[in-house]
Amino acid sequence: MTAATPEGLCVRDIRDVVIIGSGPAGYAAGVYTARADLNPLLFEGAVGMGGALMNTTEVENFPGFAEGVQGPEMMMAMRAQAARFGADLVADDVISVDLTGELKSVATATDVVAVRTVIIATGSKYRELGLPNEKRLSGHGVSWCATCDGFFFRDQDIAVVGGGDSAMEEATFLARFARSVTVIVRRDVLRASKIMQQRAFDNPKINFMWDTEPIDVIGEDKVTGLAARNLKTGEEYKVNVTGLFVAIGHEPRSELLAGQVNLDPDGYVLVEHPSTRTNLDGVFACGDLVDHIYRQAITAAGTGCAAALDAERYLAGK
Repeated sequence: MTAATPEGLCVRDIRDVVIIGSGPAGYAAGVYTARADLNPLLFEGAVGMGGALMNTTEVENFPGFAEGVQGPEMMMAMRAQAARFGADLVADDVISVDLTGELKSVATATDVVAVRTVIIATGSKYRELGLPNEKRLSGHGVSWCATCDGFFFRDQDIAVVGGGDSAMEEATFLARFARSVTVIVRRDVLRASKIMQQRAFDNPKINFMWDTEPIDVIGEDKVTGLAARNLKTGEEYKVNVTGLFVAIGHEPRSELLAGQVNLDPDGYVLVEHPSTRTNLDGVFACGDLVDHIYRQAITAAGTGCAAALDAERYLAGK
């Protein structure tokens, strides 16, 4: 191994493939590497296995599901498929990696794995607004997941911040429970797809505040309102809501890779398109960790497949 082994930790036999991360990219890579008889070890994460789709309701645009499918149902099916072919699935977090050299190391809190190739599929995380009281009131009225917390806001007035597809999906879902949903948008138009926009416009419970930005969350023990500013007039005012759902996009989970794998200015992994090769031999990246343009389950799964094939060919060349 290229790095010293932490004292007291057990080093396993050398593996051909380790996959870091689950979701469509990670599980697709697991299916393909397992079917290639590479005996992959896939670290799913201690919590949140299955990626962002575990927090999604109906997925309507993944080919093969004519009537749509619930996000968690689809991810559990992908997981079962990877396990069926022999992928070794471990619900644990990777805390450090050494990806330099021909033999790499992947460490959890209790184990170190020596491996010839690594496929990174750690995905992305919810982006925060950065408001003074946002973190403090997290779980007390501030949320980043409507499907997780929407039920708790039944018959309440709530706000959603964002103008993309995720914001429209959150607002439409929350309208099932809330008395009203106010969507706060920085511009005077939405970035969401036309079909998602129309669903929100057609819902009588959903209204829009255009050219507006939130400046703080109001409340002591729970959310009692949102301080906002009109970007055209500069006027500041209070929005009377008891819940705030943030849906302004995601950030890549690339913290483990800094200083080893080349990243772009936003933290996304750079690969040699159309392959999934990074700047390091034997290290491949796929899914939302690489893609900040398309960000679809089908494209993530496709790059997971590509990463598996790239890893297989790399090993065959060795």
